[in-house]
Amino acid sequence: MKVAIAGATGYSGLELIRLLHQHPQVKIHSLHRMQQGDAPLSELYPHLAHIYTDLFQPFDPEAIMAEADLLFFATPSGVTSQHAAPFIEADFPVIDLSGDFRLPKAVYEAWYHKPAAEPEHLEKAHYGLAENGGGSGATFISNPGCYATAALLALKPLAESQYSVNETVIIDAKSGLSGAGKNPTATSHFSRMNGNMQLYKPDAHQHIPEIEQQLQKWRRGFPAIQFQTSLIPVTRGIFATLYIKMGLDFSFKTFYSYYQQHYQQAPFVRVQPEGTLPELKQVIGSNFCDIGLVYNERTGWLTIVSVIDNLVKGAAGQAIQNMNRYFHFDEQAGLDFVPLYP
Repeated sequence: MKVAIAGATGYSGLELIRLLHQHPQVKIHSLHRMQQGDAPLSELYPHLAHIYTDLFQPFDPEAIMAEADLLFFATPSGVTSQHAAPFIEADFPVIDLSGDFRLPKAVYEAWYHKPAAEPEHLEKAHYGLAENGGGSGATFISNPGCYATAALLALKPLAESQYSVNETVIIDAKSGLSGAGKNPTATSHFSRMNGNMQLYKPDAHQHIPEIEQQLQKWRRGFPAIQFQTSLIPVTRGIFATLYIKMGLDFSFKTFYSYYQQHYQQAPFVRVQPEGTLPELKQVIGSNFCDIGLVYNERTGWLTIVSVIDNLVKGAAGQAIQNMNRYFHFDEQAGLDFVPLYP
């Protein structure tokens, strides 16, 4: 099977190249940059020398649809919405890693501060949280955001259960710098971030409505979330800590057993042994989401820790997982490898 990648020079695009290179059923047919430039890929990224020389082609929807079987958009928000129409109208398989098709028009414009895609095109997109069925056979799959993936996988068993949740769910999520993209800013400058930690976009991160939208689909009336994001001085990884006030009749042992069973058939979600919590090093370079739970019987607060690699499970890896599901490949094809350690 042949795939094309639009936005191949960004971090998510590069991660798609790395992962797809060893996929047993996939060949990368063409790469497309959405900005001007003529330097070959191996010159831009020497780590790809003698592996990929130059697959860059002009972005031509007709040529892509004639020669490839699927297109990945690994582009910043605001780009896919400008280029996706021919593919949507032709029902050509697309997996979009940007945020352009995750939200209704008005909500997208309020949170992303950019023009949204046309409503008739938004209706064709299906939210692709892989452990929730991915795109459910849709030809246009909107891949979830990285923070949203970590938070939603942590909350899915609870949201789909009968356990009462009466108070705001608190989510404290920390990300490595690659989550901010490859273009450097004053905020991501080494001299500022090294040995530092900073909270950013307080109460305004664009993944908030995405998380709340999915929670409401799982359980109407699920409480609002208090969601804050911080940058930490690591390259990869998301470390999300969630705090949930449970009812007086809550049994942690019963809930933990239910939680384990919920993900028993999910190859990329690893629930930690009872009473233990995961760390970032367990998942870096992999498509795993590791989740741990602890409960404070004195205060009645449940703590859930969810860790992922933001470029893999939070972007390219989950996109490939959704591709595998769409084409009825083995779900773990091209993704079944050991995390990097140390």
